[in-house]
Amino acid sequence: MSLEPGAPSTGYPFELPVVRWLCEHGGLALYPGVTFLVGENGSGKSTLVEALAVALGLNPEGGSRSFRFATRASESDLGSYLRVTRRPGRERTSFFLRAESYYNVASEVERLDRAGGPPLLPVYGGSGHERSHGESFLTLLRHRFGPLGLYVLDEPEAALSVTGCLAVLQRMTDLVGRGSQFVVATHSPVLLALPGAAVLQIDGDGEVTRTPYDDALPVALTRRFLADPQAFLRHLG
Repeated sequence: MSLEPGAPSTGYPFELPVVRWLCEHGGLALYPGVTFLVGENGSGKSTLVEALAVALGLNPEGGSRSFRFATRASESDLGSYLRVTRRPGRERTSFFLRAESYYNVASEVERLDRAGGPPLLPVYGGSGHERSHGESFLTLLRHRFGPLGLYVLDEPEAALSVTGCLAVLQRMTDLVGRGSQFVVATHSPVLLALPGAAVLQIDGDGEVTRTPYDDALPVALTRRFLADPQAFLRHLG
């Protein structure tokens, strides 16, 4: 993915270091299978995946191309200037899943199911409001996500236990083996362990580097904390 010629160079989000990096380096390659984006809060990884979803024609609050609801239009303009070069053979389905607005997606599924068209709830495994946040995520992946799909996920671990993250890894492995592709912004060292995935780390200057699992920031910091929690906690007060 890359910026269109003539994209703004000032104002949010075009002044973010990672967006400037995209412009200076001619774009960012997303790998077959699974691409993870990692970085500190404020690094721009969620901004990038949201813009990617918009550029793909997906609803910025979450959902598929057929979802056009808007609870509050808070997405940046980046998606309007993002150019995505697709692999040969268009995907069969696509979906944008973001933890912070999944409640709104679940509500829209119920509304559309009641609207008189083809039943939607069976496609989604039932109502997302009748399960916990994490259970509804897992049900969505098992029922709505399928082969030959392109799936954009923003911090899905926010809804998941460690066991839930492992279940997501299993489902992602299955779907990648059946021709699907994932782009995921995450802080989860568990999700990052997916065999064969590409981990792209955004540093404080916006530089994006493919990083080995052991060197990825969420993994390295979690290991340091677990090895000596008191070294971190002694500064709390």
